[in-house]
Amino acid sequence: MKIQTICVLGGTGFVGRHLVARLANRGYEVKVLTRYPHRHRELEVLSTVALVGADPHDPAALREQFSGCDAVINLIGILHQSAAQSFKSIHAELPAQVARACQDAGVKRLLHMSALQADASKGPSEYLRSKGAGEQAVLKTAGLAVTCFKPSIIFAPDDSFFNQFATLLRLGPVLPLACPNSRFAPVYVEDVAAAFEKALSDDSTIGQSYELCGPRVYTFKELVEDIARMIGKKRWVVGLPDGLARLQGRIFEKLPVKIFTSDNYLSLQVDSVCACNGFAALGLTPHSVDGIMPAYFADRNARGRYHQFREAARRS
Repeated sequence: MKIQTICVLGGTGFVGRHLVARLANRGYEVKVLTRYPHRHRELEVLSTVALVGADPHDPAALREQFSGCDAVINLIGILHQSAAQSFKSIHAELPAQVARACQDAGVKRLLHMSALQADASKGPSEYLRSKGAGEQAVLKTAGLAVTCFKPSIIFAPDDSFFNQFATLLRLGPVLPLACPNSRFAPVYVEDVAAAFEKALSDDSTIGQSYELCGPRVYTFKELVEDIARMIGKKRWVVGLPDGLARLQGRIFEKLPVKIFTSDNYLSLQVDSVCACNGFAALGLTPHSVDGIMPAYFADRNARGRYHQFREAARRS
């Protein structure tokens, strides 16, 4: 299947920025739909990328923008739901709508971002059940060649997970942690982008769902302790018992800025690790956390110390 022009939904997000840049650098024509194009002008420095102001939730807009495209990539997702955006509407209803718009516009190829452990019926959390429902919806769409990707937690220097915990660890000597024994296999964002790119040129990926994991499995506690080591802080990471972890979710979900919720707690009841890592089938070798993140944090620490010395010199 010859692919040249691609429409990306969620192209201004964390994974989207990396994937759009990769596709543009490979010579693809990329159309990025966003309701706020003026906020993302940095993408327009890529010569084959066009930012288009459109509402991804508008079926008519989707049909119009998909017309003439060879493929569509849907990366839209949320970690916390709100009154304005529910898991059901974003993860289940929107993918089904995207698939129908592909049919109507004559687009034959769809790549869809799901989640590791997504399951419409057995997922322990609403997040995982909604992700599973969206995956089911796109895979069963008639006449559409679909590939789904189910990554573990995705990391990079510009991610939110590692940087958020680095910030929390800098606040004090003790960090209480819910579900400390939950397991992850963090996967590098550029490896996820490479998997998407590979699928565009490999028809054997059609109809498949690929689990994507990094080379090492961590418990949640091990991962946070590793972040503390990388930022050069001696911290006591205290694993909370189950009852306190549940309580933390109920309390934190009431805060204006969502850090941890009851649904996050439920998601952590299943390990985010691969039963069968799709990178092997795709012929790709994933990068490790230790190969990427220590150098990033070391550079940040060095720059931070430089600024401290400069401020001290200025005051003296």
